[in-house]
Amino acid sequence: MKETIIPIFYACDDAFVKYTVVSMHSLIKNASREHKYILHILYTEISDEMKAVVNKMADECFEIRFVDVTQYLQSISEKLPLRDYYSKTTYYRLFIAEMFPDYSKAVYIDSDTVIRGDISKVYLTDIKDAYLGACHEQVMVQIDEYGTYVEKVVGVSRYNFFNAGLMLINCEQFRLHFVLDKFIDYLHYYNFVVTQDEDYLNLICKDHVYWLDQRWNTEVFGTLPHPVEQAEMLHYIMTNKPWHYEDCLYGEYFWEYAKQTEVYDALLAVLDKYSDEEKQRDAKSGENLLALAVKETQREDNFLNRINRDKRAKDRVEILYKIEQFEREGRFDEDVETDPPGRMLMPDEIEYVRKTKAEKLKTKFAFKMAHKFVDELIADKKLIIKEIKGVENFHALESGAIITCNHFNAYDSFAIQLAYEAAQQPQRNFWRVIREGNYTSFPGFYGFLMRHCNTLPLSSNIDTMKKFFAAVDELVKNGDYVLFYPEQSMWWNYRKPKPLKRGAYLYAARSGAPVLPCFITMQDSDVMGEDGFYVQEYTIHISPPILPKQGLNHRSQAEYMMKKNYEVWKEIYESVYHIPLSYTTQDNKEQLKGFVEGIE
Repeated sequence: MKETIIPIFYACDDAFVKYTVVSMHSLIKNASREHKYILHILYTEISDEMKAVVNKMADECFEIRFVDVTQYLQSISEKLPLRDYYSKTTYYRLFIAEMFPDYSKAVYIDSDTVIRGDISKVYLTDIKDAYLGACHEQVMVQIDEYGTYVEKVVGVSRYNFFNAGLMLINCEQFRLHFVLDKFIDYLHYYNFVVTQDEDYLNLICKDHVYWLDQRWNTEVFGTLPHPVEQAEMLHYIMTNKPWHYEDCLYGEYFWEYAKQTEVYDALLAVLDKYSDEEKQRDAKSGENLLALAVKETQREDNFLNRINRDKRAKDRVEILYKIEQFEREGRFDEDVETDPPGRMLMPDEIEYVRKTKAEKLKTKFAFKMAHKFVDELIADKKLIIKEIKGVENFHALESGAIITCNHFNAYDSFAIQLAYEAAQQPQRNFWRVIREGNYTSFPGFYGFLMRHCNTLPLSSNIDTMKKFFAAVDELVKNGDYVLFYPEQSMWWNYRKPKPLKRGAYLYAARSGAPVLPCFITMQDSDVMGEDGFYVQEYTIHISPPILPKQGLNHRSQAEYMMKKNYEVWKEIYESVYHIPLSYTTQDNKEQLKGFVEGIE
């Protein structure tokens, strides 16, 4: 049986290596001895005396290697805009994947930590194609100014910002997606000054993070997300250092391991000499950092504002701002983009189901053209389907059904079409409900598809809508699927589920049909679109059908199914994005009550 080699990295200098010793000792003491570990220390200057102290910790399971990065830094010096960045040892973690091409993955650990769990469990975690595995940064969640900073300057949600003090680095993905090159490019473009390299890492790895159990990076800060006894790793962040403060929170865990090392006396000396003036400086530095975060947020030329100004299409940026405004005002059912002017669809202009032979030929041709169009979108990476989950839930349907989906892109119905085709149910046809104006007034090629690809246009004419109702009933009873967008509005790349409208569920209740809830989640791809935004990779989640509940009238049945649908979408959103679903709508409960009664 081949021995598992687990590469682990620290980065430090001569001044900090004594703290590295404590972290390494705790790691060695608690790690499973069923594996072989190679502990790398990245450095530029460490004395031979301290190297000797560290090397004594090696044994048959733990090999220790000192890696001088000086030569590597010189080899890439021409690419670097600011050399003083690289006197900061925390930046060395960005070089691991390139410096060690034989490693497929590696663990990086900050030196101001105590590891109480078996580190092999982190390394053996399957993070699939994520760039790295890490834990949520608690400072951004607990301090509003920092949360606002990362959202308004870095462009990452406060709930999806990771702390880089422990990372399982997917070296293959780092190399494949040129993470180091992107970091250097961003260095030339903008100087992040708050959390520095952590800001760059979060920017580059956005949407490509595997979230490790939070206990593996328990930050000694504010309110812990779990009892301290459950911590697999304690991380003494910011100025919370037990070697500076006798009353440092949870400092006893650090000293438990420190006293077992050769650096114990040196650490006690540091503690003894740490002056009141230095403690005051710590307090001031904390205040200054918070003020800096606020200042960066307010800068007109901060990173996100600069990106919006320099690289992103003005209309897309304006749409994002409009979405923010509409969410604050609770205008969830209003479109943020203006559709082409439309006209009323009259009843004598359409036969929803009983089409003529000529219409059927047009439909056949339209589907052929649509597939060619979608294939080209996929080939050009303008439409990226990463995964389809839950295809088996199509097979659970014994009748026709109402399919629901969140609406965020003109192409999202193509994604659901592909999910339907993946289910391989040719005996059941797939139909989609569209807007009146898209049917009556959309020009050219897209208009042709709108009118002939099994579309069911709504209408502002009552008599036309009667034909629409009858068509939906007939299709569902014949075993077909009808796609509705119950949010009513389309908000470009909006990831949250919006409050739902009752219409789709009334049709399901009238027909006695189940609802098949589909929800599409997104993540940034590596492909930059022509509008200056990354093309989104879609994961299509097909949930189990929501079956009608016995004994309810049509209205109550519709409300029951609508609420269940919303709950399903909310659960998917929170589990995929690791963000609690909330809206910026003022007076949340009252505003939302008018959209979805009883979701609170």
